[in-house]
Amino acid sequence: MWDKMKDKHPHFLIIAGEASGDLHGSNLVSALKALLPHARFSGMGGSRMQEAGVDTLFGIERMGTVGIVEVLGDFGHYYGVYRTLMKEIASRRYDAIILIDYPTLNLRLAKQGRRFDCPVFFFISPQIWAWRKGRIKGIRESVRKMFVILPFEEKLYLDAGVDAEFLGHPFIDMVHPSRPREESREKYSLNAGVKTIGLLPGSRINEVNSLLDVMIQAAEKIRSELGSCQFLLPIADSINPDLIRQRLGANPLGIQLIQGETYDVMNSCDMLIIASGSATLEAGILGCPMVIVYKLNPLTHWLARLLIKIPLVGLVNIVAGEEVVPELIQHKVTAENISSEVLAILRTPEKEQAVRERLLKIRKSLGEPGVMKLVAKRIADFMVELSANEKTPV
Repeated sequence: MWDKMKDKHPHFLIIAGEASGDLHGSNLVSALKALLPHARFSGMGGSRMQEAGVDTLFGIERMGTVGIVEVLGDFGHYYGVYRTLMKEIASRRYDAIILIDYPTLNLRLAKQGRRFDCPVFFFISPQIWAWRKGRIKGIRESVRKMFVILPFEEKLYLDAGVDAEFLGHPFIDMVHPSRPREESREKYSLNAGVKTIGLLPGSRINEVNSLLDVMIQAAEKIRSELGSCQFLLPIADSINPDLIRQRLGANPLGIQLIQGETYDVMNSCDMLIIASGSATLEAGILGCPMVIVYKLNPLTHWLARLLIKIPLVGLVNIVAGEEVVPELIQHKVTAENISSEVLAILRTPEKEQAVRERLLKIRKSLGEPGVMKLVAKRIADFMVELSANEKTPV
């Protein structure tokens, strides 16, 4: 059966809406091509998906906005993308649809897939456990298979009648320093006897604008309390380094800017001050203690408080089901609060060790390496079965 399938030419519509989805999408396409060498891929993605061989109808440069207020500012573009992709599905030229995260758009596309009898695979579940749990009814009706990436999500979906499977978190395959910790510390000329603190203000411009200044102020307080410490700031690929340099000014703290080595920086640090987001789980996988911070547009935050039904914000804490590392959100994001939380951990070795041990347990809960190959195998198996049943001309 597999030998016959390898000669087929299935055409997938694959949709990612931001940088993380672009990365996961490129890895999934590569894994699928290894199983289905003649498969074709069209859809929406960034440079990584293009390099993997996806014919992109849209890029993602204007699709990664966070917050309801911010999205409304570019509504015309979002609506144009939505209309075009709905027409693509209606054209019936695709054998299957792969949707990656980005639920605001992708759940609507899933319904269109059901309407035109095109099987839908969804990779990275909408966070229905956090808000709008009622969406699960539409997911059950329109998604053929949901691949969840957090261990507690599988049961939630299965209990609701959704065909869902947890095969592991893709970070397990991705989050690795490029060199041993001591080599990185030597490269960055770090003093072995001095605490090293990483400042990670986020990968979006609005995050840097709202968080970097207060992180620097907190760093000043930490330096004055400890007497000596050293700071690293990894710059995300999506951020212009000049923006960071302007914010640092004369840089009296000697904060060292490092481009493109986020995992090595994390692995070199004793502590991180980090923007809430997927980076907190990456840091958790690497076992680095952290303080999580985040600030939203006030109106966006007010709306989020009405809608979101969980007490935790940081992804690493959500996976743990408890506050393993401190979270400071909105008005609590002050230099005083940040420095106080950082010092409470750095000055208490037992507390620091307890955090590291808890982070190790979180890492173990995220599965084993080879996640994307497993997901690709499940999708390819389905396409083989579909071809055998001759329901769709694959």
